[in-house]
Amino acid sequence: MAVRGPTGPPVLSLADVSKAFGNVRALRGMSLELHPGEIHALVGENGAGKSTLVKTLAGVHRPDHGRVLVDGAHVEFTAPVDAQRAGVAVIYQEPTLFPDLSVTENIFVGRQPRTRWGTIDKARMRRLTREAFTSLGVEVDPERPARGLSIADQQLVEIAKAITRDARVLIMDEPTAALSGVEAERLFRVARSLREAGAALLFISHRFDEVFALSDRVTVVRDGSFVSCDPTGDLEVDTVVRRMVGRDVDDLYPEQQEAVIGETVLEVEGLTRQGVFADVSFTVRAGEIVALAGLVGAGRSEVVRAVFGVDRYDLGAVRVYGRPLPAGRPKAAMAAHMALVPEDRRQQGLVMESSIARNATATRRRTLSRAGLLTSRAENEAAHHWGERLRLKFGDLTDTVSTLSGGNQQKVVLAKWLSTEPRILFVDEPTRGIDVGTKAEVHRLLTTLAGEGVAVVMVSSELPEVLGMADRVLVMHEGRLTAELDRSEATEESVMYAATGTTAGKGAT
Repeated sequence: MAVRGPTGPPVLSLADVSKAFGNVRALRGMSLELHPGEIHALVGENGAGKSTLVKTLAGVHRPDHGRVLVDGAHVEFTAPVDAQRAGVAVIYQEPTLFPDLSVTENIFVGRQPRTRWGTIDKARMRRLTREAFTSLGVEVDPERPARGLSIADQQLVEIAKAITRDARVLIMDEPTAALSGVEAERLFRVARSLREAGAALLFISHRFDEVFALSDRVTVVRDGSFVSCDPTGDLEVDTVVRRMVGRDVDDLYPEQQEAVIGETVLEVEGLTRQGVFADVSFTVRAGEIVALAGLVGAGRSEVVRAVFGVDRYDLGAVRVYGRPLPAGRPKAAMAAHMALVPEDRRQQGLVMESSIARNATATRRRTLSRAGLLTSRAENEAAHHWGERLRLKFGDLTDTVSTLSGGNQQKVVLAKWLSTEPRILFVDEPTRGIDVGTKAEVHRLLTTLAGEGVAVVMVSSELPEVLGMADRVLVMHEGRLTAELDRSEATEESVMYAATGTTAGKGAT
């Protein structure tokens, strides 16, 4: 891929911008330039200030100091609508569309064109919608309701909305976190076509393969400050990682040692839920990390949720330490010293408007109470202990958990469940959407727990994570287990063959 450089003066920039929230300084003299016809990657650890930077460009936050410039002229965005009028559009990881409106109605909501008689010009809306999707080289039915659209198609609707607004700057904030490989590649084709059309794109991702494949330049931020900006072709992954974390991350995965495996603690036999998964059987032993691998939709998360009792199952049995575990009863699972860190931390793992301390101690209310009363002091002391152990970055434990970065939110979910001292720990996509430094910390934590005798069952869609962490790999395809591989047998090829249901010899093409 030919690497581009800036093709003209910046269309949007930050100059020496600072922003604080109470005692937390989110941005410190931050500078950034976005040029037309360029894909500019922004990388940094969770908590480095990326989200605040994006919200400043989008008009959600106003700088305490410094300036926002459009075409070199100082502007003041007092609300997101000001940024939109200046040609700035943000494509979030999980777009928010009106589910009962059509694709076309979502694109033009609040700004419907009118006929000469003052009525809504629906024909023109449909025509402009089709033209927008045609220019992107994708097919989305303009008439279908937004309800039921995949995340990938929802993002395309948001991009089409930006095109019809004549947006000159598109900010893509972790756009591929919830996408399959095919969907992500389609999004990349759209991004490149927008670049060819002269748009300036800011691309935010924790996935270095995407950053290096897609971007022309990379800006690194750390602790709210600008660190560097270089052409992508002049960089290597190790250099970017060192700049992000301010230190060497020698190994993202802890050095694999011969695991000390104990007794069988979990037995799953013939677990079946009609239409979701069928005849799933496996065992997990103390001190072992078992990874559930497979493609999106293979049924891995559904199996874990059924074992823990969140979801029902139709047939089969679960035994913990040889004793039957009642189906559909998460409290029984917790009483059996099991814990589940869910895939969607915001919807399933946290109460976003509650405090950090309240979230971190949610599973221990009864044990922390005295005479039926739970004090803030008891909550804060318990939360502080786990905050230190997990290196949680926060302003005050009374702050809402929504103020934390994604990686630190994940640490709060981990704290909530680890404080129950589980003997069997399920972690579903434990490092999705978090930075490389935090990812390494989570990996070390899981390895430490396994070394202490905890049985860890990890669902992960990242093959390097599966291969780097697991003692055994269980592979699922279309709701069934298709392979069980020891660490010595697990390779990218063997896992992918099983994940795709391929039965041909490994030499097949």
